[in-house]
Amino acid sequence: MKKTFAFFAFLGAMAFTAAQTITFDNTTLDYGTVKQNSDGNRVFTVKNTGKKPLIITSVKPSCGCTTPDFSKDPIAPGKSGHIKVHYNTAITGGFQKLIEVFSNDPENSRSVIYIKGNVLAAGTPETKSVTNTARKK
Repeated sequence: MKKTFAFFAFLGAMAFTAAQTITFDNTTLDYGTVKQNSDGNRVFTVKNTGKKPLIITSVKPSCGCTTPDFSKDPIAPGKSGHIKVHYNTAITGGFQKLIEVFSNDPENSRSVIYIKGNVLAAGTPETKSVTNTARKK
Protein backbone atom coordinates (compact mmCIF):
# COMPACT_ATOMS: atom_id res chain seq x y z
CA MET A 1 0.00 0.00 0.00
CA LYS A 2 2.82 2.39 0.90
CA LYS A 3 4.54 1.69 -2.43
CA THR A 4 1.34 2.37 -4.35
CA PHE A 5 0.82 5.68 -2.54
CA ALA A 6 4.45 6.68 -3.12
CA PHE A 7 4.12 5.82 -6.82
CA PHE A 8 1.02 8.00 -7.29
CA ALA A 9 2.58 10.83 -5.27
CA PHE A 10 5.62 10.64 -7.55
CA LEU A 11 3.41 10.73 -10.66
CA GLY A 12 1.58 13.77 -9.30
CA ALA A 13 4.86 15.55 -8.64
CA MET A 14 6.07 14.70 -12.15
CA ALA A 15 2.88 16.14 -13.64
CA PHE A 16 3.58 19.49 -12.00
CA THR A 17 7.27 19.56 -12.98
CA ALA A 18 6.36 18.78 -16.59
CA ALA A 19 3.67 21.44 -16.67
CA GLN A 20 3.77 25.00 -17.96
CA THR A 21 5.29 27.56 -15.59
CA ILE A 22 4.79 31.33 -15.74
CA THR A 23 7.69 33.61 -14.81
CA PHE A 24 8.14 37.37 -15.21
CA ASP A 25 11.33 39.29 -15.93
CA ASN A 26 10.05 41.87 -13.45
CA THR A 27 6.88 41.91 -11.34
CA THR A 28 6.95 45.70 -10.76
CA LEU A 29 7.45 48.35 -13.43
CA ASP A 30 8.34 51.77 -12.05
CA TYR A 31 7.36 54.64 -14.34
CA GLY A 32 9.38 56.99 -12.18
CA THR A 33 8.24 60.61 -12.44
CA VAL A 34 6.50 61.38 -15.73
CA LYS A 35 4.71 64.44 -17.08
CA GLN A 36 0.95 64.63 -17.40
CA ASN A 37 -0.34 63.19 -20.69
CA SER A 38 3.01 61.55 -21.46
CA ASP A 39 3.42 58.03 -22.83
CA GLY A 40 1.79 55.64 -20.37
CA ASN A 41 2.72 52.43 -22.17
CA ARG A 42 4.98 49.81 -20.60
CA VAL A 43 5.65 46.11 -21.29
CA PHE A 44 6.06 43.12 -19.00
CA THR A 45 7.90 40.09 -20.40
CA VAL A 46 6.38 36.71 -19.53
CA LYS A 47 8.39 33.51 -19.97
CA ASN A 48 7.22 29.92 -20.00
CA THR A 49 9.86 28.00 -18.04
CA GLY A 50 7.84 24.79 -18.08
CA LYS A 51 7.56 21.89 -20.51
CA LYS A 52 4.05 22.50 -21.92
CA PRO A 53 2.47 25.53 -23.66
CA LEU A 54 1.50 28.38 -21.33
CA ILE A 55 -1.80 30.13 -21.97
CA ILE A 56 -2.61 33.49 -20.42
CA THR A 57 -6.37 33.35 -20.08
CA SER A 58 -7.09 36.78 -18.61
CA VAL A 59 -5.38 39.97 -17.45
CA LYS A 60 -7.38 42.19 -15.08
CA PRO A 61 -6.28 45.64 -13.84
CA SER A 62 -7.31 46.93 -10.42
CA CYS A 63 -8.99 50.02 -11.90
CA GLY A 64 -10.11 51.65 -15.14
CA CYS A 65 -7.04 53.90 -15.29
CA THR A 66 -4.94 50.91 -16.40
CA THR A 67 -5.53 49.05 -19.65
CA PRO A 68 -3.73 45.76 -20.37
CA ASP A 69 -3.26 44.03 -23.72
CA PHE A 70 -1.86 40.54 -24.18
CA SER A 71 -1.58 37.81 -26.77
CA LYS A 72 -4.06 34.96 -26.47
CA ASP A 73 -1.66 32.66 -28.38
CA PRO A 74 0.03 29.92 -26.33
CA ILE A 75 3.61 30.63 -25.22
CA ALA A 76 5.77 27.63 -26.12
CA PRO A 77 8.16 26.13 -23.53
CA GLY A 78 11.29 28.28 -23.23
CA LYS A 79 9.70 31.16 -25.16
CA SER A 80 8.47 34.58 -24.04
CA GLY A 81 5.40 36.70 -24.54
CA HIS A 82 4.40 40.21 -23.53
CA ILE A 83 1.75 41.96 -21.51
CA LYS A 84 1.39 45.57 -22.59
CA VAL A 85 0.06 47.97 -19.97
CA HIS A 86 -1.22 51.50 -20.51
CA TYR A 87 -1.61 53.83 -17.53
CA ASN A 88 -3.73 56.97 -18.03
CA THR A 89 -1.17 59.72 -17.40
CA ALA A 90 -3.88 62.40 -17.56
CA ILE A 91 -4.41 61.54 -13.87
CA THR A 92 -1.84 63.40 -11.76
CA GLY A 93 -0.19 62.26 -8.55
CA GLY A 94 1.41 59.09 -7.27
CA PHE A 95 0.03 55.72 -8.24
CA GLN A 96 0.56 52.05 -7.51
CA LYS A 97 -1.72 49.62 -9.32
CA LEU A 98 -1.92 45.87 -9.39
CA ILE A 99 -2.73 43.74 -12.39
CA GLU A 100 -3.91 40.15 -12.04
CA VAL A 101 -2.64 37.65 -14.62
CA PHE A 102 -4.53 34.37 -14.94
CA SER A 103 -2.96 31.41 -16.74
CA ASN A 104 -3.01 27.64 -17.04
CA ASP A 105 0.04 27.30 -14.73
CA PRO A 106 -1.22 24.62 -12.30
CA GLU A 107 0.83 25.93 -9.36
CA ASN A 108 0.37 29.65 -10.00
CA SER A 109 -2.88 30.18 -11.91
CA ARG A 110 -3.13 33.75 -10.54
CA SER A 111 -0.07 35.99 -10.63
CA VAL A 112 0.06 39.65 -9.62
CA ILE A 113 2.21 42.29 -11.30
CA TYR A 114 2.43 45.97 -10.38
CA ILE A 115 2.98 49.38 -11.92
CA LYS A 116 3.88 52.46 -9.93
CA GLY A 117 5.03 56.01 -10.47
CA ASN A 118 4.21 59.66 -10.14
CA VAL A 119 2.54 61.91 -12.70
CA LEU A 120 3.38 65.62 -12.51
CA ALA A 121 0.71 68.11 -13.53
CA ALA A 122 1.46 70.01 -16.73
CA GLY A 123 3.63 73.04 -16.00
CA THR A 124 4.98 71.63 -12.73
CA PRO A 125 8.77 71.86 -12.64
CA GLU A 126 10.58 68.61 -11.97
CA THR A 127 12.53 68.56 -8.75
CA LYS A 128 15.95 66.99 -8.74
CA SER A 129 17.83 65.90 -5.69
CA VAL A 130 21.15 67.65 -5.15
CA THR A 131 24.04 66.03 -3.36
CA ASN A 132 26.55 68.28 -1.64
CA THR A 133 29.96 66.98 -2.61
CA ALA A 134 31.97 69.92 -1.23
CA ARG A 135 34.47 68.97 1.45
CA LYS A 136 34.75 70.83 4.71
CA LYS A 137 38.15 72.35 5.50
